[in-house]
Amino acid sequence: MKITSIFLVAGILSFVVASCNNSGSNKSSDIKAGVTKTSWGEFDGKKVELFTLVNHKGDTVTITNYGGTITSFVVPDKNGNHSSIIIGFDSLKTYLQKPPYFGALIGRYANRIGGAQFTLNNNEYKLNPNDGKNTLHGGLKGFDKVVWDATIPSDSVPSIELNYVSKDGEEGFPGNLKVMVKYTLTDDHELKIEYNAETDKPTPINLTNHSYFNLSGRVTNSILNETLWIDADKYTPVDSTLIPTGEILDVKGTPFDFTSAKKIGVSIDSVKGGYDINYVLNRKDSTSLQKVAEVSDSISGRTMEVYTTQPGIQFYTGNFLDGKFTNRYGNPITQHSALCLETQHFPDSPNKPGFPSATLNPGEKFHQETVYKIKVND
Repeated sequence: MKITSIFLVAGILSFVVASCNNSGSNKSSDIKAGVTKTSWGEFDGKKVELFTLVNHKGDTVTITNYGGTITSFVVPDKNGNHSSIIIGFDSLKTYLQKPPYFGALIGRYANRIGGAQFTLNNNEYKLNPNDGKNTLHGGLKGFDKVVWDATIPSDSVPSIELNYVSKDGEEGFPGNLKVMVKYTLTDDHELKIEYNAETDKPTPINLTNHSYFNLSGRVTNSILNETLWIDADKYTPVDSTLIPTGEILDVKGTPFDFTSAKKIGVSIDSVKGGYDINYVLNRKDSTSLQKVAEVSDSISGRTMEVYTTQPGIQFYTGNFLDGKFTNRYGNPITQHSALCLETQHFPDSPNKPGFPSATLNPGEKFHQETVYKIKVND
């Protein structure tokens, strides 16, 4: 494989290999931050590349421009051993087998749109159904299944920018939508994601990242033993096809209440199928970046804090994972072996006038931010 060093970073590749094999920690002073780019294959006649971001602390994030997918997020545990806290694969071939959105960048509309249709400004739009009669995560070929144009900005911190133009009518959505997503790895153990977009016609938009997390670094450990807090007093209940009913209900007195931190498995048996629900975040305002969730793992000592500007977050406990796919260590990825915390606008907002609007109009700039911050406890 051809490897291009962007910042002339000495020793990054050997560090990444050591990290993925759970090696001991390196001294921060020995680690040079930067970005490397590796040829990863081809799809739809376009070159697919894998980018490795390394910070001064020794954290590494690998991202491919196929689907804007995060393939690993390697951080140390309480014993200084490095492993990836998200599910990912080492080859493009596996991602082309269409695993369930592992690490993918989701759009044009993340989550579900009921009946695969919506009406906007008195115009009715028909979408491609791919989840029964509904549209899920953008349709048959969402943003997770296209090759993005990637550039490496001349920032002082490791980052990459991904650009894609979703054409008018793509998957049934109106407007030419120009999208730019920036991933940044900071020395504060943060993976920062910035979403930006502009359109030439009114269109619904909902962008997120669909990483599956297991903070222990091992899918053989159930996430039901991890502890979760979500800053949300309300949630949006759903029907049998997981489309919101339009109600906004209190979590108090229900198994959906994570306003006080508790183990995920405590009440999951009271939720049919497991957690797959949107929470209405307790926001101070509509634009500021604020902490909205925290998940902790006692085995590794890792804690992940989630910050966002978005109004909602989808908590999903990997209910549909069935062992069809195995991780890079050959372990089957089974039910409850990972969780998702997808920051977002509410599902089916284009059909729910009582939900916050997810419409982007010409002349407006869409901008949202999400940060996943890792801490390690003794």
